[in-house]
Amino acid sequence: MAKYLLLKHYRGAPAAVNDVPMDRWTPEEVDAHIRYMTDFADRLRGTGEFVAEAALAPDGLWIRSDGEGRPPVTDGPFAETKDLIAGWMIIDVDGRERAIELAGELSAAPGKGGEPIHEWLEVRPLYGEPPLVTE
Repeated sequence: MAKYLLLKHYRGAPAAVNDVPMDRWTPEEVDAHIRYMTDFADRLRGTGEFVAEAALAPDGLWIRSDGEGRPPVTDGPFAETKDLIAGWMIIDVDGRERAIELAGELSAAPGKGGEPIHEWLEVRPLYGEPPLVTE
C-alpha cells in the first residue's frame, strides 16, 4: 500500500475540457459536483482506500517568521496556493496504477451543464509515509 495526494487545482494545470469556473455554475451544478465528490470519498471509505480530504477556502496568507517571534504577513510576488489549489484528498492504495485510476475517476466530476469536467489532477506520492493498511 502507498499513500498519494490528489490535488485539485483552480489554475496552474492545463485547462479542463469543461473549463467553466465554479462561480459561473448554478447552485444545482455545484450541489451535483459536491455530491459526486462525497460519493467518491464514501466509496473509498468502503474499500479502505480513503485517508482524508478537504476543500480549501479561497482566502489565505503567506506567513514568514522574521525572528523575535514576529511573523509578518506578506502577499509578495508568490504563486498563491489560495488561487491555485481548490482541494485535496489523500488515498492509501495498492500502488501507482490504482492512484492513477482513482484520479481519472475523480477528474470526471460533473461541472457546468452536468457534463464531466475532465480536469487535470496532480497525483503525488507522500514521502516517507507508512501505509495505514498492511497485509
